[in-house]
Amino acid sequence: MTTQLTMQVDGPFSLAAAASFGFGPSTGRPFPDARLMRLAFVADDLRHHVGVVLSQQSDGSLVADISGDAGTAAAEAQIRRILSIDTDVAGWLAAGQADPVLGALQADNPGLRPVLFHSPYEAAAWSVLSQRRHHSQAIALHRRFCEAAGVTFELAGQAAAAFPLPEQLLEVGAFPGIEETRLARLHGVARAALDGQLEADALRGLPAADAMAGLQRIKGLGPFYSMLVYLRSTGVTDGLAVGEPRLAGYLRHYYGLPSTPDAADVERIAEPWRPFRTWAGVIFRAAGDRDELAFEQPTRRGVGASRVDGAAA
Repeated sequence: MTTQLTMQVDGPFSLAAAASFGFGPSTGRPFPDARLMRLAFVADDLRHHVGVVLSQQSDGSLVADISGDAGTAAAEAQIRRILSIDTDVAGWLAAGQADPVLGALQADNPGLRPVLFHSPYEAAAWSVLSQRRHHSQAIALHRRFCEAAGVTFELAGQAAAAFPLPEQLLEVGAFPGIEETRLARLHGVARAALDGQLEADALRGLPAADAMAGLQRIKGLGPFYSMLVYLRSTGVTDGLAVGEPRLAGYLRHYYGLPSTPDAADVERIAEPWRPFRTWAGVIFRAAGDRDELAFEQPTRRGVGASRVDGAAA
């Protein structure tokens, strides 16, 4: 059964930009016309799957055709988090006015907001599945795994496979391309999710250091991947990826700096972005990737030690 609803959006938002936003398992999936966006995912309750087709109206609102057996209200809330349309954007617009460099990128990328992993559960699973693999190989393996162990929706004439529920994942005893150790870690992610360790709202409500410390107790999630899960799936808006080398290199370019900024410099540059430092970091990363900028490897001055500076948001 499909339910249709209209979702109002606060502030500038472009579904076309969201539909072509590539990261993690969605890298390389841009849609040429971007009139529609298709999502298939595990619901936050971890017991249902959701499929949705999104289109944008002339007034900026979104029409969502939602399939699956999850409740409509819960599905809408999760869709809003995924698209970063669940928060007041006045502070985001003010940050662009406070920092002309950020403001210029906002103008060059109208309506672009972070598109998140569907949930911390799926972000953690992707982190384990993709480690030490070529990115294209990880994407293909993720797709095959979803098709075999998850649920496939027919969304506006195209098949879209969702990742398996945690209980379904635990039933997988072997899968081509996933070695035994990695599958054991995926099972650990599933158990952590069922134990409540990967709830988006709970992680978002914690100080960044506490949230990431908890995530690192899940085997396979070290400092880098715990940062990815925290920043790119919970909906936190003011976490700053201090020491993330590509971001630091891109800041050097866009701010016209003589050298790559160290961690202290990144924090200073990012101060006017509050309380949307996560969003600003994403837009600098997206712009730098789009412009195919080169970046320097981290030095010993402080760039190399990645951490998150942020508070609950």
